[in-house]
Amino acid sequence: MTASRRLIDDCFLTDTERMRHDEALALIRTRLRPVVDIEDVPLASASGRIIASAVTAPRPVPGHDNAAVDGFAFAHADYTASDGRLPVSVRIAAGHPASFALPAGSAARIFTGAVMPPGADTVAMQEDCRTEETETATLVVVPKGLKLGANRRLRGEDLAGGATIIEPGTRLTPQDVAAIASTGMGSVSCYKPLRIAMLSSGDELLAPGAPFTEGAVYDSNRPLIAAMLAALPAEITDVGIVPDKGAAVREALAGAAASHDAIISSGGASRGEEDHLIEALEDLGKRHLWQIAVKPGRPMSFGQIGDCVMLGLPGNPVAVFVCFALYVRPALLALAGAAWREPRRLLLDAAFAMKKKPGRREFLRGILIDDNGGIRRVAKFPRDGSGLITGLREADGLIELPEEVEAVTEGDPVRFIPFGELGLPPG
Repeated sequence: MTASRRLIDDCFLTDTERMRHDEALALIRTRLRPVVDIEDVPLASASGRIIASAVTAPRPVPGHDNAAVDGFAFAHADYTASDGRLPVSVRIAAGHPASFALPAGSAARIFTGAVMPPGADTVAMQEDCRTEETETATLVVVPKGLKLGANRRLRGEDLAGGATIIEPGTRLTPQDVAAIASTGMGSVSCYKPLRIAMLSSGDELLAPGAPFTEGAVYDSNRPLIAAMLAALPAEITDVGIVPDKGAAVREALAGAAASHDAIISSGGASRGEEDHLIEALEDLGKRHLWQIAVKPGRPMSFGQIGDCVMLGLPGNPVAVFVCFALYVRPALLALAGAAWREPRRLLLDAAFAMKKKPGRREFLRGILIDDNGGIRRVAKFPRDGSGLITGLREADGLIELPEEVEAVTEGDPVRFIPFGELGLPPG
C-alpha cells in the first residue's frame, strides 16, 4: 500500500533565530509525516516494526473458562455442601473439552488450560488434594477454605472481543507480538522500514581500519550513528566519507536522495571555505540551519531534497550522540510512522554542584549512584568536552537542566533521562 501522506514543503522552516529545546521538538512533532509505504508482515517478523493500523481482538481471549492449574474442578456449592470428598467422574485434558455437563455432586480431574465443564466453577490444585479409592469410585479430598472461582481463568479476562490491542504508530515489542498471536492473527499491517543513508564529510577523516596518517582523525561518528540506527526499523546505506569537494558532495547527496527517505551527515555543516554540505543542500533542495539553545549541540542543519529529509549533525561525537538521541531519533520515528512518545524522566538528587548559563538547556552525561541498594542520586561526568567519548561510555543517561536553571548545588532534585528512554543501551 502506498503511503498517502508526504512531507510538506519547508517542513523544517522556522522564524526563530535561536530555538529552545521544546520548540525544536514541537516543530518535529507537528511537521513530519510518515514517508514510507505499508505492507503486511508475518507475525514472526513483526517485533520492532511500526503498526500502521489498529489491531483489535476478533474474539475474547481466552475464548472459554479454563483451569489455571492441574487439579480438580467442581461446583463450589457441592464442595461446601460436602465434607470435602467428591467422586471423580471425568478426566479433562487441555484441547479435549468435555462433551457433557459435570454430574452434580462430583469433580473432574482437570489439567492446566483445559476447558471448564459446564457446572464447574472452582479448581483445587492437585498439590493440595489427595485421593481415596473405594470399591465404587475414586474420591478427591479437597481441603477446607477454598474460595469460589479459585484457579479458574474467565473467558475474555485477558482481552474482550472487539477490544483494541495495539494503536496505530506503536512500535511492536515481543509482548505486543504475544498479545496479537493470542487472537490468532498471523500477520499485521506495518510501515515499511525507513531507508536511511549516512555519510561523513571531511578530508581529515580516516575510516577505522585504515593506516594512520599525520594530521588525520579516525571517523568515530559514522560507526556511532550506524550503531544508534540499528535500534530503529530502518535499512541503512553507508555512503562513506565524502571529500571536501563541492562536486563530490552534490553527487553524494543527489544520489542518496534519489533512493532514500532520509540522509544523516556529520561534520562539514558550517560556512567555512572547505565546508560544502550547506551549499550542496541549498542547490539541490532546501536547508534550514537550526541554532538550538542546548549544550552540547547547538548548530544543526535540517532540510529536504524532495521528500528526502536531510539531517546534519555537528562534528563532535558527544554532540552527535546527544543531538541524535534528542532530535534525529524522534524525527526518524515520525517519518517511519511511529506515534510521538516523550521520554520519561526520573527525579534524582544531584551528587554534584555547578554553575550554568541561563537561557539554554544543558544535557549532562549522568552516572547513577547506588546507595546501599537504592538509586536516589546521580553524578555528572567530571569533564564536559564534546569530544570525550569516555563520558558516553560511563554514563547511564542524560541529566537535563532547563533553561531557567543557573546553578545546581549538591542535593538539588534534577531530571534524569535513562538511555533506555531514548532507545539506547546504558553505557
